[in-house]
Amino acid sequence: MVQYSPDPILAAVAKNSGLPPAGTPHGVIVPGSQQPGYTPIYRSQKVGTTGPLPKTLDPSITTMHEAFEAACELFPKYPDNKCLGWREQDKKTRKWGPYQWMDYKTVQQRRLDLGAGIVQVHEELGLGLGKFPVGLWAQNRPEWQITDLACMSQSLFSVSIYDTLGPDTAVYIINHAELTCVVASLQHIPTLLSIAPQCPGLKMIISMDALENGDLPGHSKRDLLTAWAAEKGVNLYSLDQVEAIGAKSGRGPNPPSPDDAITINYTSGTTGFPKGVLLSHMNCVAAASCAMSSNMYQTCYDVCISYLPLAHIYARVCENTTFWGGGAIGYFHGNIAELMDDIKTLRPTTFISVPRLYNRIFNAINEATVEQSGIKGALSRHALSSKMANMKTTGSNRHALYDSIWSNKVKAAIGFDRCRAMVSGSAPISPDVIQTLRCVFSNNFIEGYGMTETYAVALGQLTGDNTAGNCGPPSMAVECRLRDVPEMGYTSQDKPHPRGELLVRGNTVFKSYYKQPDVTASVFDADGWFATGDICSVDELGRFSIVDRVKNLLKLAQGEYVSPEKVENNYLANFPVLAQALIHGDSFQTYLVGIFGVDRAHFAGFAGKVLKMHIDPADTKTLEKACANKAVRVAVLKEMDKVAKRTKLQGFERVRNVHLCIDPFTIENDLLTPTLKMKRAPAIKLYKEILDGLYEETNRESPEKAKL
Repeated sequence: MVQYSPDPILAAVAKNSGLPPAGTPHGVIVPGSQQPGYTPIYRSQKVGTTGPLPKTLDPSITTMHEAFEAACELFPKYPDNKCLGWREQDKKTRKWGPYQWMDYKTVQQRRLDLGAGIVQVHEELGLGLGKFPVGLWAQNRPEWQITDLACMSQSLFSVSIYDTLGPDTAVYIINHAELTCVVASLQHIPTLLSIAPQCPGLKMIISMDALENGDLPGHSKRDLLTAWAAEKGVNLYSLDQVEAIGAKSGRGPNPPSPDDAITINYTSGTTGFPKGVLLSHMNCVAAASCAMSSNMYQTCYDVCISYLPLAHIYARVCENTTFWGGGAIGYFHGNIAELMDDIKTLRPTTFISVPRLYNRIFNAINEATVEQSGIKGALSRHALSSKMANMKTTGSNRHALYDSIWSNKVKAAIGFDRCRAMVSGSAPISPDVIQTLRCVFSNNFIEGYGMTETYAVALGQLTGDNTAGNCGPPSMAVECRLRDVPEMGYTSQDKPHPRGELLVRGNTVFKSYYKQPDVTASVFDADGWFATGDICSVDELGRFSIVDRVKNLLKLAQGEYVSPEKVENNYLANFPVLAQALIHGDSFQTYLVGIFGVDRAHFAGFAGKVLKMHIDPADTKTLEKACANKAVRVAVLKEMDKVAKRTKLQGFERVRNVHLCIDPFTIENDLLTPTLKMKRAPAIKLYKEILDGLYEETNRESPEKAKL
């Protein structure tokens, strides 16, 4: 579906979309770019070392509005092309039905009417015109994207309010972004009306859900909520009502320019209120171009499932790219615990996710295959080991025999039989997990890296690169280099690979933090390099690996500095019994202790062997008792010591005592951000008594450990 330009750089991208010959760099060095305290500049081998970085794969596409319009122009050839899908629940049986679909033509008209209606109502209320922001507060659903596309059609821009955030953050975002209008699902409207007195600029709320359903006069949701809204000085509308106003207005589209804002995306900060990342249409198109150039999304036959929060830029770029290619987006029915049922029903062709979900898929597959007894287990173990060996030898995760008799059956059983491409992002994924899943799915499965500030795109493995432990080279729209962080021991002279803070520059990189010029200035240098705060290494093929975070240092009593994230990632990547980690080092102590969340499936088997009993992974009470059992904790520490020795952690980096539990850090207890980053300071505060107790226990029972 992509019309590649004859431009030499873009032609090179189209030609070099796969894996280069063995030994050929994936990321190439820009000649003469070496400076003291930095590595050379790296670019994607797709675009080479000279000339400007590409902004788009198709010069006729410079905004997301144009990309969607281009997809809609496919009507003559694909008149019934599916666009947005959802599932309805049977009110009697409570079962979810098959996917129902809106085609591109329907979505195109609805978003034009809605965009015109929002502007019309805004003007009628005396709120003025211009390129104003529109709030979006809802779980993933078709109306979320219809609203976002509607904003683009009138040069407006959306501001996401995380579905899981509380009222305080909602108040902050509404006021900071100066929102006069919020489009929300019905469940959030009472909250919006409750906080309206704290948000004096909020003048209109648009409900994504119907406000009337055959109710008696004066008793409909519209009647009750409209009266409440009037008390708060807010005007309430339904989505279909605003669409009807737009259709009658005669107002045509007002397309945006590449430099216009497409969103202010508020980062889910680990401390304090979030920062508003101002992103442009150019950022969006550049990021989507990177995804398309990797062969992740390119045809109108692609189908993706929407379940990662659309307020998170990672999910958003996936759907932006799907639109550009004319693909279909099916929305999960709202319960993340039942996501696999949606996947089995939809059978997506592309899938993006985070390590936490891939870990669960990995555990489920293992339990159903290689951990089985008898012929089924033996065949699974042999097929997997043969594919692993073949991938290590040839680099390919496909196998003519074992794909047909094993892999194809396994992936069909969970709804991934059509899935040709997968991406893991948001956090490092365990090499064991990604390599196993590559063998199971026999598809293009890559790991990438990005931030809200880079429209989710900065690094990405090349299609066909089945190595683990790296995020690949720079994406085609950016260039990268590393800056020395000598106080943490990371320099461009390190062996075997240079290390330092990752700096990114290019077309996916954001404009600024909204209304925070000082904060913006603190992350950009004079040459336009954005400092990510992540420590990377870069190998001889120009592939980057995330190894640490800047400034997250603990100083122990003996004066040694420890990076907690480095230690946490080390244990989590090499000991699958552990699923979450909080490493703590008291400045008056000489060693580390930690709070660890356990992986139910792995821990049940591990603890069962220690206690010589069967433990059901679903038996929460028994798992909790096992977590508290001293013998189990000692056994976990012994395995952690083996990991520390094998991975060459320093003595002061080894954890000497642990507290085990199930899901210690969650969005619900406000210790995880919606993008699943741990809020370190609040977590330490919440678990302070337990952490202090671990030190007391260790110093009392094993005083020799305190000297290590």
